[in-house]
Amino acid sequence: MIPETISSLLHQCSKTKSFRRGFSLHAVVLKTGLQSDVFISNHVVNMYAKCGKLDPARRVFDDMSERNLVSWSAMISGYDQVGDHALALELFSRMRLVPNEYVFGSAICACASLRDLVKGQQIHAQSLKFGYAYVSFVSNSLISMYMKCGCCDDALSVYEDVSEPNSVSFNALIGGFVENQQPEKGFELFKLMHRQGLMPDCFTFAGLLEICNNSNYLNMGMVLHCHTIKLKLDSTAFVGNLIMTMYSKFSLVEEAEKVFRLIEEKDVISWNTLIAACSHCADHEKGLRVFKEMSNDCSVKPDDFTHASVLAACAGLASVLHGKEIHAQIIRARLGQDVGVGNALVNMYAKCGFIGYSYKVFSKMLHRNLVSWNTIIAGFGNHGLGSLAIKSFEQMITVGIKPDSVTFVGLLIACNHAGLVEEGELYFNSMEETYGIRPNLEHFSCLIDLMGRAGKLHEAEDYIKRFPFGMDPVVLGSLLSACRLHRDVVIGERLAKQLLKLQPVSTSPYVLLSNLYAWDAMWVDVAEARKMLKGSGMKKEPGYSMVAVKGTFEKFTVGDFSHSRIEEIKYMLKILGWAAVDVCSNHDIVILLDRYTYI
Repeated sequence: MIPETISSLLHQCSKTKSFRRGFSLHAVVLKTGLQSDVFISNHVVNMYAKCGKLDPARRVFDDMSERNLVSWSAMISGYDQVGDHALALELFSRMRLVPNEYVFGSAICACASLRDLVKGQQIHAQSLKFGYAYVSFVSNSLISMYMKCGCCDDALSVYEDVSEPNSVSFNALIGGFVENQQPEKGFELFKLMHRQGLMPDCFTFAGLLEICNNSNYLNMGMVLHCHTIKLKLDSTAFVGNLIMTMYSKFSLVEEAEKVFRLIEEKDVISWNTLIAACSHCADHEKGLRVFKEMSNDCSVKPDDFTHASVLAACAGLASVLHGKEIHAQIIRARLGQDVGVGNALVNMYAKCGFIGYSYKVFSKMLHRNLVSWNTIIAGFGNHGLGSLAIKSFEQMITVGIKPDSVTFVGLLIACNHAGLVEEGELYFNSMEETYGIRPNLEHFSCLIDLMGRAGKLHEAEDYIKRFPFGMDPVVLGSLLSACRLHRDVVIGERLAKQLLKLQPVSTSPYVLLSNLYAWDAMWVDVAEARKMLKGSGMKKEPGYSMVAVKGTFEKFTVGDFSHSRIEEIKYMLKILGWAAVDVCSNHDIVILLDRYTYI
């Protein structure tokens, strides 16, 4: 086999990252004694480096009797691409040849990844000395390096010295300003790029769409969406996924789905993004429908993120039937023990009321992180198993996992539901003293609710006076509810007056105060509270129930008769009413069923 043929084949293996074929060709090189040819050895080094096999690449490199710039460039760029940035810089420092633009670019990229500003400045100086600093490949790498090191002014200086900046230069600047929390400058550069006639690409929009994550930038996000439509980039998975993510942040799930439908070749990230968008917008039923559609698409297979997202949807609907089906799919697929999927399973079973299954999954997890422990603690807490939640917390501390703010929310809820007042107060006080975690409003609300349920109204009121967020409407409303429970009109009235001064956004304070007066037969005050509610202009939000029928969820709202099958429902209720009359002698139940017959 002639050297030119071997070189061409090795080059193809590098481009296609065909390690097995490249390895066989290396054997041919050794057998034919062509390893002394620097040109062929460079192809071998490059092939191994492009395939991510840096150890054999380094062995070939070290054995070379002669090395040129291509040899050094292949190794330095190889180390940088696989994430061994320190080794890339160490090799760069050993090189005695004058670097070219590719070597400089790879070394500068390594500095950027390591956030090594000093070394980056030294290499910048070398590139100026040898006249490579203004070459596009090097200047763009310098812009990225300075941006990643937080030196935006230095990045702009490099850009201003470039005679003909290209779209890569603008992308580096835009992405850098986004990363450094300067979105307005990013938008200014996008406009400048447009004025200079440069065509934005998918990487331009990747930086800009990341900015559009709050309501101030929604209009800008929609403008960017229009630009992608004009450039026909919205139908690509890369850009379409970003646009879906943006819309989901604003709970615009319908817009996200429209974008999804227009993507020509949907990848697994496209499906995952839409499922996650449904979950973010609490449209869990749609999330399950999308997952079913994905399962029917033979071109894409669900991954760990898919399963974690759809299990979250099952948890949101408390649908153990769907959750068990997905769990079975995971077992059949023999997927690896991903900690995120394990956590989602623990959460799903706990939210669906199957705490035994939840703990069984948790106990079989090969690896557990903080989220795993937080999930099982919260699960035990929500099921009223306070002692098991505390036991899990102690086990977590024993294995060396440091708790966070979420851990204590679950722990305090567990103490609340189990009536463990002393333990709850002890853990609340230990948060800052022992673990350095400052209690927030959520922790404080749990504590006040715990003490209120236990009848320690005076102690709870003392806590409210001591903490800065004691006058929060949620805290006051929680304690007012406890006053109604324990029929303490004096404290309840005092809290209600404070709460009404805060201009409540719900009807709860008025209803609670009215009920509190009613317990004490203070009918004049009941009438006054009701009058205040009417004067506020607020209406109580109607309750609703969700019922799963053959895998489909039906929502029934109080006072809403718009259901498409309302006549069938009323007829069925009549039949149930007649059946109840025949078998039940309890007059109250008959009256109750009769009342529902005529809704």
